[in-house]
Amino acid sequence: MAPASHMSYTKDERVLCFHHEILYEAKILDLRHVDPDDRKSPFEYLIHYKGWKNTWDDWVPQDRLRKFTDENRELASTLRREAEATFRQKSGKPVPKKKGGSDRSSARGSEERQSSVPARGTKRGRDNEIEKEEHFYMRPSIRIVIPDSLKCLLVDDWEYITKNHQTVNLPSRTPVNQILDAYREEEKPKRAMPSDLDVLDEVLAGIREYFDKALDKILLYRFEREQWRSIKKRMDATSGEIAGKIPSDVYGPEHLIRLFATMPELIAQTNMDLQSTTRLREELSKFTMWLSKNSERYFGDGYVNVSNEYIQRAKGNLDFAPGTATSQLG
Repeated sequence: MAPASHMSYTKDERVLCFHHEILYEAKILDLRHVDPDDRKSPFEYLIHYKGWKNTWDDWVPQDRLRKFTDENRELASTLRREAEATFRQKSGKPVPKKKGGSDRSSARGSEERQSSVPARGTKRGRDNEIEKEEHFYMRPSIRIVIPDSLKCLLVDDWEYITKNHQTVNLPSRTPVNQILDAYREEEKPKRAMPSDLDVLDEVLAGIREYFDKALDKILLYRFEREQWRSIKKRMDATSGEIAGKIPSDVYGPEHLIRLFATMPELIAQTNMDLQSTTRLREELSKFTMWLSKNSERYFGDGYVNVSNEYIQRAKGNLDFAPGTATSQLG
């Protein structure tokens, strides 16, 4: 994202400022062009963090600042709670594994152990795995805010499908593309700077692309695969209600929140720098908070019972799909 060359904040303005992954309340003490000899160069701002000593005052680029709005204050509070919870989790004792429970995060692990452990038993294979693991942990990690209401919906979703043997009612009354378009329309007036709107469009385009590519690979429970095969045939047909459509035109919020539960692992496969990762986390967290507030508006299609014939075809494949791990729910 290119830095802005015009002034969006003023001296003495009350703002929120990112320091690592947390937003702090701050005040702008002064501002200047990054290059004093170039009046078109971007601005940077001298900020004072509220409640901190003057020694913490710092010159920061504009992309670290956010307007002091109710929405951004709520985001700041949520990010702080998430950071505190993560700190307690890391500093505390490890949580023991449930016995005989339904730990969904273990489902993918068990399936991957059966299909993707290369060269086991050989030195080259072990060295290769160690190298891959070290490389993986060097990648940026991201913890997306998933509000409690969405976590509850994820748990209910799992029970309806894996325990009650039901499926989501499709095509969805509120498909993913409609939800993303509605969010953009509500967010657009809040994005005063063209660059901020560009970021929003880029993030939403990424969500669409991830969803369409990930749906049949990591977002479905195995019990849903029979339904997917039927939906896919109808999408590939030359006529019909969903002919020519893509997954994000047919599937809705139930599958969208599954994507957000797996998003941290997907993002870990990218090569984004820390600044981009932090901004992406902010954007995704804003969206999940908005979706939580509007859950009654978008969640409501419900789950439907399936025929005995469907259950028979799916029999033996009632485990979990690879991508429905919910490590974010801890």
